[in-house]
Amino acid sequence: MFFNREKELEELGRLIKSEPNLITFVYGPINSGKTSLMLEFTKRVKEEHVPFYINLRRSPVASYDDFLEILFSIDFDDRIKTEDIASLAISMTGELFGIPIPGEILERIRRDKKPRNAFEYVARVLEGVKRKGKISILILDELQVIKDLKVNGPLIYELFNFFIHLTKEVHLSHVFVVTSDSLFIEKVYNETMLQGRSRYFLVDDFDKETAIEFLRENGFTKEESELVWSYIGGKPALLVEAVNNRRKLKEWLETMLRLSTYRVKALLREKEEYREVLKKFIEDKEIPFEGYIEEEIRELIQANILFLDPLKGIIRPQGRLELLAIREALR
Repeated sequence: MFFNREKELEELGRLIKSEPNLITFVYGPINSGKTSLMLEFTKRVKEEHVPFYINLRRSPVASYDDFLEILFSIDFDDRIKTEDIASLAISMTGELFGIPIPGEILERIRRDKKPRNAFEYVARVLEGVKRKGKISILILDELQVIKDLKVNGPLIYELFNFFIHLTKEVHLSHVFVVTSDSLFIEKVYNETMLQGRSRYFLVDDFDKETAIEFLRENGFTKEESELVWSYIGGKPALLVEAVNNRRKLKEWLETMLRLSTYRVKALLREKEEYREVLKKFIEDKEIPFEGYIEEEIRELIQANILFLDPLKGIIRPQGRLELLAIREALR
């Protein structure tokens, strides 16, 4: 259920008006609507753009072959010639979930076990799109799932070099990398090879005004809307669930808080040191991040209790529900 991201869509549209030059990292807390936003973006781009959307969570990625299966799409007539791929891509604008490739070429790339060959094929497709007067938009969602994958070295660094080539060097395609992993973003932000070659785009939870507007448009009274906000804030995924559970709204909200509180208490039982970190959120909604991530903070981020925003220099709970759960668990 997509709702009121016009400001973000306008900004994304502005980013693709100029020639490709920087990698755009789209980040934010979990379930803030990043994937929904980017899918809506692919539907709204103008005729001169051809988006390719690749979601690396579509299926498990445990090997290079798994990565290739997601990167490429063979859901079309295998007899199509490579030189016709660009025309196919343009004709399927907004419907492409992978780079089109004939099966025999994919098999050759798979056998070679050289990421460079895969990237060269992708570049050829994007060049074909450009020759036809169009500009490609390459979107990779949840890229962090391959951060530990190695093919003669870390695959992620080969990808970053390829993205730099596509944007900064040859201006062949806009590149958007989407992630909910704030530790991954923190590492990317400090990566020397990406300095001056990337920018960052935050997709946050809805503010109170937008969250209330969403609920009111779905039939909630003002009192019900305020109640929902008091428990779960503006987390888009949870707001949709609130609509689905309106008949037993108060009971559902209390259950959500109870389950989240159990999670925090379970973590405290595992490691008492977490208490000192979480106590900081009894009075404050966020704490400053000064460049060093303590072990306990890192683990709480990995557990999706906390969210790190390296650009704003803050650490905060993933959402209002987590903030309330922390405070409840420490009572």
